[in-house]
Amino acid sequence: MILTDVLTTGIDALQFWLVVFLLVFTLAGLIFNLLSPEKLFIFVAVVLLLSGTLTPAQTLAGFSNTGIFTIAALYVVVAGLKEAGATQLIRRYLVGTPKNQHDAAIRVLPVTVVLSAFVNNTPIVAMFTTLLQDQSKRFSIQLSSILIPVSYASILGGVCTLIGTSTNLVVDGLVKQSGHHGFSLFELAWVGIPIALVGLAYMYWAAPRLLPKRESSIEQFDQVREYLVEMLIQPGSELIRKSIQDAGLRNLPGLYLVEIERSGQVLSAVRPRTLLEEGDRLVFAGSPQSVLELNTIHGLTLADEQRFKLDGNSSDRRLFEAVLSPSNPMIGLTIKASRFRHRYSAVVLSVSRHGERLSGKVGEIILCEGDTLLIEGQKGFLMRYRNSRDFLLVSKLGTPPAADERKAIPAILIFLAMILASATGFISIFESSILAAMAMLTMRCISYEDAGKSVDYQVLLVIACAFALGAAVDSVGLTREIAAVLLQVTSSPLGALVAIYVSTVVLTELMINNAAVYTCREQA
Repeated sequence: MILTDVLTTGIDALQFWLVVFLLVFTLAGLIFNLLSPEKLFIFVAVVLLLSGTLTPAQTLAGFSNTGIFTIAALYVVVAGLKEAGATQLIRRYLVGTPKNQHDAAIRVLPVTVVLSAFVNNTPIVAMFTTLLQDQSKRFSIQLSSILIPVSYASILGGVCTLIGTSTNLVVDGLVKQSGHHGFSLFELAWVGIPIALVGLAYMYWAAPRLLPKRESSIEQFDQVREYLVEMLIQPGSELIRKSIQDAGLRNLPGLYLVEIERSGQVLSAVRPRTLLEEGDRLVFAGSPQSVLELNTIHGLTLADEQRFKLDGNSSDRRLFEAVLSPSNPMIGLTIKASRFRHRYSAVVLSVSRHGERLSGKVGEIILCEGDTLLIEGQKGFLMRYRNSRDFLLVSKLGTPPAADERKAIPAILIFLAMILASATGFISIFESSILAAMAMLTMRCISYEDAGKSVDYQVLLVIACAFALGAAVDSVGLTREIAAVLLQVTSSPLGALVAIYVSTVVLTELMINNAAVYTCREQA
């Protein structure tokens, strides 16, 4: 019947069935991972062009859609927030320090919803995952029953605003392309906020009851490298006037507090109720990854004086491990005598030998072949010295940059100005996002190199090429046939709307959201 209708309306049957085949092929390709999504959609767009189903202008129409450039600009804006340390600043002041399971849910989930309404879900989930992983080690929070709710909370936040997800922006572009007025920034909030509130209430109730309670396990290895590291409590630290136990420094896995140096006096065998004060030097011993966790605590910094003589901003520094080779010219010399900082533009924070930490002043340690050094240097240290004959191995520890408020505050102000400008209708979200991305680059919240890396070009390709598939579905009359089938199933407008929702939900489970939108958009 469909083929007869196609022939009688004068539409080329071959092109009609080609589009049907390409739709099925695309769906199968996404389900069975025949090709990566971007390769699959590029292939489909090329076939539609070469077969004459679409003109070059129709095939490339997606690449000129404002939604594509809005998404690209928002990638840069979000990356600017992250690189400037603004996300850490937001996390610190909006969430604080969760102390237990219930406290973590109360603090984190609502903030996740709010932030995800304006920022891409991925960095938000990554930010709170890191926070909860850190706090779980300090305050016995079970990750198995909190991380999935964080992920779902970010999805709930995405339905509250136009820029909450890239799919919202794509739909807005399709609406405008059809000649209709697009959505305002908060127009979706009338539906999204009630859904988000109901979803949050459900997660508060269901998560503790339905999600598993798995205890995390820490693997112990022979010859684990241990370091002795001094940390300094700075002014304004969250640890000031807290006891060792309340600060979460009592039971850190793979790490223990050896002693505290205060006003020239050494407090050994520190008790759990000992109060911490500004200027305290905390001496920790433990594995490199555990030492790394200390860097995430606000106001607790590495206490080595030499690190303050390093060039560049502290937010651009990273931690590395390096193993000394037999040909290293520093072998047999102390770290101070070897002029390590001048030679490598980095400082040695601690030394491990045969898996055991070396005590004493770092500068007075005589280096030996095979020593493993814990180093702080600029983030280009790995690229410069990973092939150097001075080291057998150089590896970077996965440490996030500390928040630099000189960059973080301008980044937050740029982001808020973008939201305000688009929310008031002063300029469109497309214009405000482009201006915000340019401002992030101008204010050096993010470098041009990092801005280029932040854009997910694969996602943009999928969206742009999916426009071509949607145009083909429309041009050959397949959308009318689908609509006719839906009307045969149900005669009521409400039933047709339910059918559209159900088919969209099913397709979203099988393919990416943006592609599902294109497949179902014309059914309405």
